Amino acid sequence: MRLWSIEFSYLDTIGLIALWRESLLAKRVLEGRTKGYRNHPQLQRFKTLNDPLKGINTYLYYVLEEAKSRGYGFDARKIDYSRVDKRLRISVKRGQVKYEFSLLLSKLAKRNAKQFEKLKGITEPLPNVLFVQVDGGTEDWERVKELQ
Repeated sequence: MRLWSIEFSYLDTIGLIALWRESLLAKRVLEGRTKGYRNHPQLQRFKTLNDPLKGINTYLYYVLEEAKSRGYGFDARKIDYSRVDKRLRISVKRGQVKYEFSLLLSKLAKRNAKQFEKLKGITEPLPNVLFVQVDGGTEDWERVKELQ
């Protein structure tokens, strides 16, 4: 499960579709509707919120907005709009955003040369609008991989 902090427009089609599916899984986990993934580290940022379901539904809202901007037909009925708060902001460490962007570039180098070329010159990647950057390295919950 990868719930990206970076700006969703950086993702290629494969990445955005995977993000939608994994975010829906995260929503089911936070609703208590699964047996697995309950302790997945990617969920920590939502579990620490006063209302984790508000957090994940708002996250899904932004994934859907990116999908709509590309003309994709994701099912908006999967989002609980009573729990979407566009004023919500979640802190993310600057090092986390940079790590995730490097991870994405590593994936794109293998599967989408065109998107890789488009993004490789970015030195200060942006977070998704849900997130506000704060100083620091990677998040404590991140399982850092050696990138090639």
